Amino acid sequence: MSEYPPLVARANAMCREVGFPLTREDAGPDRPSACLPGVGRFLAVLAAGCHGGRIGELGTGAGVGSAWLAGAMPSDCTLITAEIDESLADIARTVLSGDPRVDVITGDAATVLADQGPYCLLFADSGLRSAGQFSGLVSLLRPGGRIVMDDLVPLGAPQRGSTEADAMKRGFFAGDSRLTWTEVVLPDLRNSLLVGTRRTGGSGQN
Repeated sequence: MSEYPPLVARANAMCREVGFPLTREDAGPDRPSACLPGVGRFLAVLAAGCHGGRIGELGTGAGVGSAWLAGAMPSDCTLITAEIDESLADIARTVLSGDPRVDVITGDAATVLADQGPYCLLFADSGLRSAGQFSGLVSLLRPGGRIVMDDLVPLGAPQRGSTEADAMKRGFFAGDSRLTWTEVVLPDLRNSLLVGTRRTGGSGQN
């Protein structure tokens, strides 16, 4: 799995050109990094099923996650991705400029995406800090729509301990009865993500 789709390869090259970190190790503790390959491939699998649907991304960064989504989604699907940093949004627009199905918006993601739904897929990559914010995103999903949140350490991973932020994210998914959800450990065994599907009724479970 070393090869990347053309649009993702373009986004990775742009990150290297502008100095946007491609890995957490490069980013350090205080900078964001690009969407990890394992996360991107998972997003591509979900995006490929969004026929006639709408995908939302919270936190475009330099456009790597967007490239995974846009490269896999059907021709009748649209992607709306929001980035609060204007300079990063401009970089992403350069990467994605050849695809009219993609709209890169500058602004607070949770706010600017709120009136664009419903969504068949939401990639929440912008650091939500409250259960209320998360609940608002779930409300934007159509029945059967999915929400993904990454940047977790698997429980029991030997390399580094799980963090308070990880526990908060798991709490978001576990606390919303509209979701059926699970945690997916990436092939590197060092990182994981959460994915939940909006149910039409009943209580969520993992």
